[in-house]
Amino acid sequence: MAEQQPGLALRFQRRFLAARPLRSLPWPELERSLRTAPDSALLADILHQTILHPLCVKYPPSAKYRRCFLTELIKKHESTAAEPLDELYDTLADILKEEESTHCYKNYLLPTGDCVSLSESTALISGGTTGLVTWEAALHLAQWALENPGVFRDRTILELGSGIGFTGIAICKTCQPRIFVFSDCHPRVLKLLGENLRLNSFIPEPGVTWSIQTESQGQEVEGEKCQKPKVIVAELDWGSVTQKQLLGLRADVVIAADVVYDPEIIVALIGMLQKLSSSRADRKAPEVFIAFTIRNPDTYQLFQAELDKAGIRWQIIPAPSSCNFLYDVQPDVTILQLFL
Repeated sequence: MAEQQPGLALRFQRRFLAARPLRSLPWPELERSLRTAPDSALLADILHQTILHPLCVKYPPSAKYRRCFLTELIKKHESTAAEPLDELYDTLADILKEEESTHCYKNYLLPTGDCVSLSESTALISGGTTGLVTWEAALHLAQWALENPGVFRDRTILELGSGIGFTGIAICKTCQPRIFVFSDCHPRVLKLLGENLRLNSFIPEPGVTWSIQTESQGQEVEGEKCQKPKVIVAELDWGSVTQKQLLGLRADVVIAADVVYDPEIIVALIGMLQKLSSSRADRKAPEVFIAFTIRNPDTYQLFQAELDKAGIRWQIIPAPSSCNFLYDVQPDVTILQLFL
């Protein structure tokens, strides 16, 4: 049994640090282990791999999440004949003293050993936007990118509707793009996006404007030997952006996640894609990949119909069968490749 304990503690760790739903944590395995061999050492290991882990101490999930997790862990402990573990109760007492915050952190461990740490809103809708949390399609798109790094290596990437930045930061840390342009239109989202980039040691270009990459500046960028990709944050309104402005970005690849959820947004997105189709100086359209969770089949069918009407060909790329960042029920996520 001792050989299984480290693996079990690490499974708790990955789910806990990303603040996945508590039901998705491997509680049944823990119960079986404790029934077979009541062992306070296993519970202490789980405690130190989760709530007392340095990442959690520095960038903690919400106090409510940690409190509920620890309460459940104590229940498992008390249901066995394992020796008392004062550290569990001391840690819970410390958390009970904390006040709830409107923001929390989530930490997604990458296969490379690196991590994406994000500050998120504790509410799904905050400040009139849903862009202050990470949605499931963003996790799947990042997983697909990790499995297809050649699509992004040494290329300029434009992400539409970047939200708080998970997908783009994961790509920047694992796929070696040359330039990554994060974009969104909501001021609060852009502010939090900038904070998350700095949290992950990326410094956005200061004072970025749409003219950042004029022809001479573009040549200078190409000659740079940067250890990290150049990161740009752009305020991008799909309805008002011009082809000339898009030309300045010189995107080789365009990605987006969970941007297909409303008919009005679909119309704006199609218009944006049409502008992108002729936004390259060499007239070679960028590769486009859009991931979305199918919540309403009618909205999904409308998007496909609008693509057909605009003459934009598309094909379905199966989302990864498993995702390093999801541990509960897998949502119905589709990734489309568009041909502009």
